[in-house]
Amino acid sequence: MFVYIFSTPQVTGVLDDCLCDIDSIDNFNTFKIFPKIKKLQERDYFRYYKVNLKRPCPFWAEDGHCSIKDCHVEPCPESKIPVGIKAGSSNKYSKVANSTKELEDCEQANKLGAINSTLSNQSKEAFIDWARYDDSQDHFCELDDERSPAAQYVDLLLNPERYTGYKGSSAWRVWNSIYEENCFKPRSVYRPLNPLAPSRGEDDGESFYTWLEGLCLEKRVFYKLISGLHASINLHLCANYLLEETWGKPSWGPNMKEFKRRFDPVETKGEGPRRLKNLYFLYLIELRALSKVAPYFERSIVDLYTGNVEEDADTKTLLLNIFQDTRSFPMHFDEKSMFAGDKKGAKSLKEEFRLHFKNISRIMDCVGCDKCRLWGKLQTQGLGTALKILFSEKEIQKLPENSPSKGFQLTRQEIVALLNAFGRLSTSIRELQNFKVLLQHSRCHCEKGQLFPSTSASPSAGSWGTADSPALGSLQPEVPAEPLAVHHSTQTASVGSRK
Repeated sequence: MFVYIFSTPQVTGVLDDCLCDIDSIDNFNTFKIFPKIKKLQERDYFRYYKVNLKRPCPFWAEDGHCSIKDCHVEPCPESKIPVGIKAGSSNKYSKVANSTKELEDCEQANKLGAINSTLSNQSKEAFIDWARYDDSQDHFCELDDERSPAAQYVDLLLNPERYTGYKGSSAWRVWNSIYEENCFKPRSVYRPLNPLAPSRGEDDGESFYTWLEGLCLEKRVFYKLISGLHASINLHLCANYLLEETWGKPSWGPNMKEFKRRFDPVETKGEGPRRLKNLYFLYLIELRALSKVAPYFERSIVDLYTGNVEEDADTKTLLLNIFQDTRSFPMHFDEKSMFAGDKKGAKSLKEEFRLHFKNISRIMDCVGCDKCRLWGKLQTQGLGTALKILFSEKEIQKLPENSPSKGFQLTRQEIVALLNAFGRLSTSIRELQNFKVLLQHSRCHCEKGQLFPSTSASPSAGSWGTADSPALGSLQPEVPAEPLAVHHSTQTASVGSRK
């Protein structure tokens, strides 16, 4: 009897474009970060995220929202929202925050974010200046308008990221437009495992990686960030998969067959380890951002306000403890190596980088599954916030101790997205370790002549997070969507690109 033994993706060694090895990241995440970030995500300040899941797709006619029950997001009733968060529904983008005549209301609005409500008059004036300035900041993401009637609070703990069954051309089209139109790639270069690519014999994607290595550092980094995000999402879906449902009671858990289809070196023609390495690279980028933004939160004026004074103090202590750990990591990515050339060219490249990423955040409004859209928007915004931090070092260094600064600010929405997005990456790396153990156990069973455990359901082709992309997924879309044109247009998901 022939028994197939699952191969384990070998992800080891030093990452490209930085001097950090994967084993060091695994140990650091397992023993330092994961337990604390998991605990932080359970705190009220970080579990409630305000998001607009009804924004229309700006690039193509929507196929309609998914009717699968697991795609549904349950908004949080107003009565469940902590008073300190709910009191700040009018945030700094409101007219109140921009009116010097309504400072009392502005002071109340401050409670939503990280700004302590006990401000001096001088601080209030600085806050108003900052509110006017902030709309012109170099955001890397399209932020939801929290004042919109369609924006609702979601309890992230009650709406976990997991496999929903969302699949087909709608899911494939989102990821295809991200890679084809926003990753600085010409149409003549095909991604590995792209179902639209012409047959190239034994190429197996090597021409793609030859092209990628010929790009400047900044564009390589951009691709790896998107690939790493995609890999992380797929790991979550594999680890939290609907295995069976008995009498209306679902059973969720790791699906090893699904993991194999997305990451196995043989099944993915060597792509699996590359995808997972990009996950580690993304982890390093966000880890670096947390270490750089620590001074912002260490100021006495910063208060993670929910209305529960004791819990708020504990939450800030835990957050600062996490920042202390991030600073202790010895092999950080050096962001100063980016945009370091001639000033004019570097400025132009940075703006192009920012606009491409901002466009990807807009594409997340085209996701048909509400739960996938929720976590896609949150993780994209979290990464966008990390990039904003990395390229605001001078502004962060100049932060005043006891008053807001118009040079650099974070909204509560950005703070919640930043820490939850990093929490998702930390969880992905932890889940990867779990899959390695499960695969080792399954190999032992197979070697003893036992059939592979059948506790996991069969994966569905073309599901959300899979696509054909080099970031993840060897699964074919059911109905490949026609690729969008790459040019400047309000009707496409492209912002243009340079070689």
